[in-house]
Amino acid sequence: MASLNRSQFLAGVRAELPILVGVVPFGMIFGAIATAGGLTPLLAQSMSSVVFAGSAQFIGAQLMAGGAPVLVLLATTFVVNLRHLLYSASLAPHVQQLPLRWRLLLAYLLTDEAYAVTIVHYTDPHSPPAARHWYYLGAGLALWTSWQISTAVGIVFGAAVPPGWSLDFALALTFIGIVVPAARDRPHVGAALAAGLVAVLTFAWPYKLGLMAAAVTGILVGVALESRRPRAGRRVAAEEAGP
Repeated sequence: MASLNRSQFLAGVRAELPILVGVVPFGMIFGAIATAGGLTPLLAQSMSSVVFAGSAQFIGAQLMAGGAPVLVLLATTFVVNLRHLLYSASLAPHVQQLPLRWRLLLAYLLTDEAYAVTIVHYTDPHSPPAARHWYYLGAGLALWTSWQISTAVGIVFGAAVPPGWSLDFALALTFIGIVVPAARDRPHVGAALAAGLVAVLTFAWPYKLGLMAAAVTGILVGVALESRRPRAGRRVAAEEAGP
């Protein structure tokens, strides 16, 4: 059993490695922006360790640098991270049998990138059910470790990175790489296109509310397209997705 757990852990790490190509520049940018905005290196690094949520950290650091009220800071970061409710609801049936200590650890490690590879593994009928949480742990820890290191590098060397490199675009490429392989049928494609369109149209909304509008739109469109699909087609899709 120990050998199976170790192999699943390493498989999770390997699955996360390609995504880290976009995450590492993102962490470096956060470290540079946070310190440039007035945060101490210790506080900037602590945000990556405690908050561990890239988009919320960026927005939080900018709001703190601008002297925003605490309530605005809390409300904004809360709205931005609401998508994690969808992730956790999706993963809950797969981890509910685990001990509390495992569920707490995996909840802390839940991110966009970790979820993307983990949910595919959980729904793979060929993956070993008894050790799937070790795969999740491997993916989550790989991301956590790279995020801490890249934040530290950004804090120390961020000012030396030329602005013309536009490293922030690496994050957009990362998310495109996550979404495109998952869009395998009409509901997935429709949800992605609708959410993307709304995100562009609501880009100027305050406090990143456009992100929530895009997420809700994508969910509604996906559910609507799924409900219109013939029942036989839904059954085949469910069988292909696994348990």
